[in-house]
Amino acid sequence: MRVSSPSFQPDSPIPETYAFCVPDPETHATFAPNLNPELRWSDVPEGTRSLALIFHDSVVPTKPDDVNQEGREVPPDLPRADFFHWVLVDVDPSMGGIDEGVCSDGVVPKGKGPGAPFGRHGLNDYTGWFAGDPDMEGQYYGYDGPCPPWNDSLVHWYWFTVYALDVDHLDVEGAFTGNDVRAAVEGHVLASAEVSCTYTMNPRLRE
Repeated sequence: MRVSSPSFQPDSPIPETYAFCVPDPETHATFAPNLNPELRWSDVPEGTRSLALIFHDSVVPTKPDDVNQEGREVPPDLPRADFFHWVLVDVDPSMGGIDEGVCSDGVVPKGKGPGAPFGRHGLNDYTGWFAGDPDMEGQYYGYDGPCPPWNDSLVHWYWFTVYALDVDHLDVEGAFTGNDVRAAVEGHVLASAEVSCTYTMNPRLRE
């Protein structure tokens, strides 16, 4: 099984078109176009009844002390964790891929609803990130692109992972999360494939 994207080169920076935010010289960050990139899959194994997709950042800081603070950088040795940007299940494997912008076209304050053009969308982790922010708080379903801390000393790595499953309907319901999907696919994965990209908001690392 293979997964690829015409929208970016593997293991290279993802274009700002697909980011949630871009650098701003005055405020450090401003909203970006936030389109979902195009994805393509092939060599799906026989017997595949549905696909699940997870897009995550693998190096998100676990402590907020230095995050987005003037005159400081998030240290590289800080413990890191996953941050889910896109969770999608019950995708028809015969589709062959997902077109650019069909699941996200712009930033939606307070989050997009649970509706999806196909399959079922779960919550991404902006739901927790914006909790307590009166302008942005809400349930963030579907795709929302990269927006790492603008002062992080590490370039962030992002992974699109597609799972070929032996079930039509994955056993997750309601406001399910990336971790819910990871648990639910266990024992049902016929094959999986991934493609990675990078992104940074730190001006020092973008030079």
